Amino acid sequence: MTQDTLSDALSSINNAVRSDNDYAVISPTSDLVKNVLVQLQQEGYIGVFELVEDGKGGKFKVEVTGKINECQSIKPRFSMSNDEYQKWAQRYLPARGFGKLIVTTPQGVMTHEQAREQQIGGKLLGYVY
Repeated sequence: MTQDTLSDALSSINNAVRSDNDYAVISPTSDLVKNVLVQLQQEGYIGVFELVEDGKGGKFKVEVTGKINECQSIKPRFSMSNDEYQKWAQRYLPARGFGKLIVTTPQGVMTHEQAREQQIGGKLLGYVY
């Protein structure tokens, strides 16, 4: 049994990128993983993804486009206010304007830039660049 489905999902994507596979298979599924995949897709880091039913809860089949250098989950999931996004971006992203922090907020999962525009805080889930 897995302890952290988000960490396993991002590791599967990393492994698919490094081995030049066209698709990553993510199992087990969860709403959190789905919401993070939606954000990665909206930002152009992954292609289409679909839920494939297998009788055990399903799997996500994710198209890997090769635009990801690194994606990881962040543990522990630090809480932050609206004015702390720059501090965390400097810590986890390689350069200013390069990559995204994935954040969960009261309005849902979004990137740190979207959360900063809406002036809301949240918890860090992971990063991608």
